[in-house]
Amino acid sequence: MAYRNFKDRDGHTWEVRMPSKREWSLEPVAGNPGRARSVASPGYEKDPFELSVEELQKLLDGSAAPTVRNVKSPFKD
Repeated sequence: MAYRNFKDRDGHTWEVRMPSKREWSLEPVAGNPGRARSVASPGYEKDPFELSVEELQKLLDGSAAPTVRNVKSPFKD
């Protein structure tokens, strides 16, 4: 299965994967410092190859990067 790649407005490359019909995953590609994101698939299109770069950018903008929690370890001194 092929995955759709696109460059965002900052020039970073993302790969669009479809783990399910309702959710797509935006994965950073080599050199992209971003984190993977999950987005709801657009209801009007089932194939990421049919979307324009602008539509994919809107999906990326509407997604939130997962937050990183800094939890102190109880085992550290």
